[in-house]
Amino acid sequence: MHYDGRVTALLLALLLAPPDPAAQQARANATRHQQALAASQRLLHAWLKNADPKTLLLPDRVNNPQRIYTPHNSGADLYPYLILIARITDPALYHGRMMEMLRNEIRFTNAKAGVPGNYDLNTGKLGPPSMFGAGEYAKDGLITVTEYLGRTPWTDRMIDMIADAMDQAPVQSDFGPLPASDSELNGDYLQVLPRLYLLTGDARFLAWARRITDAYLEEVLPGNHGLPSMNWDFQKHAGDTKLKLRDHGNEIIVGLVTQFALEAQIGSPRASRMQPVLAHMLDRVLASANPHGMLYNTIDTVTLKPLDERLSDNWGYLYGAVHTFYQVTGQAKYRDAVRHVLTNLPNYRNWCWEPSSNALINARKDARLGSFDGYADSIESALYLVNREPVPEALQWIDSEMQVMLSMQRPDGHIEDWYGEGNFNRTALLYALMLSQGVRAAPWKPGLALGAVREGRSLLLHLGAPARVEFDFARHRRVHNWQTNIVRLNEFPEWFTVDENTLYQLTPKAGGDPLLRLGSELIAGIDLAAGDWTVQPQ
Repeated sequence: MHYDGRVTALLLALLLAPPDPAAQQARANATRHQQALAASQRLLHAWLKNADPKTLLLPDRVNNPQRIYTPHNSGADLYPYLILIARITDPALYHGRMMEMLRNEIRFTNAKAGVPGNYDLNTGKLGPPSMFGAGEYAKDGLITVTEYLGRTPWTDRMIDMIADAMDQAPVQSDFGPLPASDSELNGDYLQVLPRLYLLTGDARFLAWARRITDAYLEEVLPGNHGLPSMNWDFQKHAGDTKLKLRDHGNEIIVGLVTQFALEAQIGSPRASRMQPVLAHMLDRVLASANPHGMLYNTIDTVTLKPLDERLSDNWGYLYGAVHTFYQVTGQAKYRDAVRHVLTNLPNYRNWCWEPSSNALINARKDARLGSFDGYADSIESALYLVNREPVPEALQWIDSEMQVMLSMQRPDGHIEDWYGEGNFNRTALLYALMLSQGVRAAPWKPGLALGAVREGRSLLLHLGAPARVEFDFARHRRVHNWQTNIVRLNEFPEWFTVDENTLYQLTPKAGGDPLLRLGSELIAGIDLAAGDWTVQPQ
């Protein structure tokens, strides 16, 4: 057999060539991406087996005779993340059963106008309208679906539900009716209302957001040492001098900063009045942190001393607000605070974020790590922040702690048999999209290895098999109408984004003719062969 010398030389060159670090990283990312999506898909199908046969709604807990659907638990923390993994892995399921669940959620749980109540799946009994249910379902669930997928029927559900809830706001104050007297629920609504205003242009949402904002800036913060109070009596004008810096308390801080970003964007004079008050609030929060920048669960608003010395697994929710404040004001000390806590994350490997007495947790060999939910929230926290500040120590910590969380899943797909397992899916999806730089297969199937690495303005994309892939775009601007990509709780960060009207060249690394496509075509989806591809704007 005759061998062409040039071919032999080429083969030798390929064999002797040093490995391409970017290509190696893309393949490693593809392996972890596959692992995260497979875990999410297993959880999806595990929960669908427990759906109510009549309504298809999901109970808050499995293996529990009291089968209750609640909008603030199953609706807020579970259902939305099943919607998203169905969209990514099974379009027929997304358009079919997930949509039927929405129809039935509206049909069976609307208690007063669009405000839902708890629904007993055993008896068919509907409870009273729940302001808490509406606020949580919107903030933790429907806003997330909208952040990633844009306007869908779930967005329309949220818009009308929140409008109806604000019309029913029960707490009287000097500023008008409010959703609640506690920082959690008022914060839920204040995180949603500014986003709905930008999404719809409906002035009611802006007016309602300003009502809550004024109540806190003009009454609660001045009366509580510059910080929110967990509970505030708007008739007696007094609070409890306690503040949770984890969920069920920190929501109002995030909401106030989100509203500040909106006021600054629309050029409102309110922004300049809000800035010093919010700066003082954030400075006090940061002053309460430990030397690594970690926040305690609960603090005294007078002394800033911890009332609960466990560390908050939601630390990054508040640091997201800190970073947003930096993005709006340009004050570098707030960015420095974010980078400081990210740099110190290696001190918290295998940390027990949420100790628990749950028998299922204690039966695990890694029971000392506590509930998976603490890992899900803490890693979520970091993912929002490294998208803006890619601190190497934080990226390495995310990889290591994701392996801890994923290892907690049982062979049947469940982890701890409660609605919070949706948070497992949320964080797994956030992680997978970081590993693919926002590129998704349409649809993803088990065994498909898809990973990517950013190289300046270009992307190196690895595909283990031929696939149709969809690229991400500037959703914050094109869909949600934010001029600046501020950190938003319950968002899906943008990684490598294409511009609709820019041409991109897709070049197969193995050789062959490059493809030239508009960004809009890449967003809609493009069929690519297996292998490594370089994606470059022209």
